[in-house]
Amino acid sequence: MAHAPGFLKLVNDAKKHVRECTPQDVRRRQDAGEKFHLVDVREDGEWAAGRAAGAIHIGKGVIERDIEAALPNKSELVILYCGGGFRSALAAEAIQKMGYTNVISMDGGIRTWRELGYPEDH
Repeated sequence: MAHAPGFLKLVNDAKKHVRECTPQDVRRRQDAGEKFHLVDVREDGEWAAGRAAGAIHIGKGVIERDIEAALPNKSELVILYCGGGFRSALAAEAIQKMGYTNVISMDGGIRTWRELGYPEDH
């Protein structure tokens, strides 16, 4: 998918301010039993079609409104993902501005997760 230049500029700026990890990093954390919140920020239809195992859904369009009720502890690790890592970077930057201090965006998103054959919930 070709993204609009304005969107890419916004994403590239956000990526300068957020930490990123890979799907492999997330699986290592899961396999090690590490406690963290894996948050899918995709649209409802994308979520319904399948998601990374263990994820919860808070869409990018409502994350600022709903994150504090869903995850009130702003110091716990939150890993966000989307389709490829762009929307999750934008969402990560937004919730950091809200005081979340341990936020990571999963670069590569669900596309890379699926390419690697990692487990999904349906």
